[in-house]
Amino acid sequence: MNLSSNGVPIPFTPELFGPLRPSADLLAPRDPGALRERLHADGYLYLPGLLDRAEVLRLRGAYFSHFPPGLLAPGSGAEDGVFSGRVPEGVPEYGVAGHPAYAFVRSPHFDRFVADPVLSALAAQLLDADAEMLPRRILRHFHRGTRRASRAHVDFDYMDQGSPRVVTCWIPVGDCPPRTGALVYLEGSHRLPPEEYAPLRDVTDRPGDRRQICHDLELTARTLGRRWLWADFAAGDVMVHLPRVIHASLDTATDAMRLSVDVRFVRSGDTPDPRWLRPWSADDGA
Repeated sequence: MNLSSNGVPIPFTPELFGPLRPSADLLAPRDPGALRERLHADGYLYLPGLLDRAEVLRLRGAYFSHFPPGLLAPGSGAEDGVFSGRVPEGVPEYGVAGHPAYAFVRSPHFDRFVADPVLSALAAQLLDADAEMLPRRILRHFHRGTRRASRAHVDFDYMDQGSPRVVTCWIPVGDCPPRTGALVYLEGSHRLPPEEYAPLRDVTDRPGDRRQICHDLELTARTLGRRWLWADFAAGDVMVHLPRVIHASLDTATDAMRLSVDVRFVRSGDTPDPRWLRPWSADDGA
């Protein structure tokens, strides 16, 4: 399997990659104490099949149906999300006003999807308190050829003006194996002191943005002596992670486009980062 991130190849070898540990066994019957213990032990929870697959695929179809003709491959449906190889003329930059993603995260359909009580109940159990979803809810859309992905980072560096008691739910909106642009998690990295990976910020492709750790995932893994953990994600799966676990995404190299949703929860009564109290826009700087 040939993989890359931000155009930089990374060999898919046992030295650099390992499997994510699934935690669906802790959901039936649900054991909140065991879920919290697993989350803090691993830095993440991989929950296959937590959401209704059909609902996830309906969201995928609803989003791609907002594009003008030409984005989808001839003969494919909106739920398939198969890239034609070109973005139609007139579509603004991704995620800014006028782009379908900007309007979609403000739509009733999207509101209903992220308001699924399964997500809020899980967040409350993991935070061991009533939980509130932050209004800045992100929709990410990648297609092959962009050579663009999420660099290695920790969430807290993007939301460090508020409470650290945050959990993120990453939801693949469609099947998302590694070559489609899946997230990967650096094994045990939530226990690393920030000064241990700080030197990597000097060799990234964006040295002016100190929130990002590195665009080179092989260099990151070898420098820190840890593997990237992966899974063949399917529609309905959910990843939950702590704000200090290092994660990144791989490049989309398949005809199927990568679509995903990020939602974050804080404890009710905690003071959240104010930048996360308004709807997401790709140019909001947060």
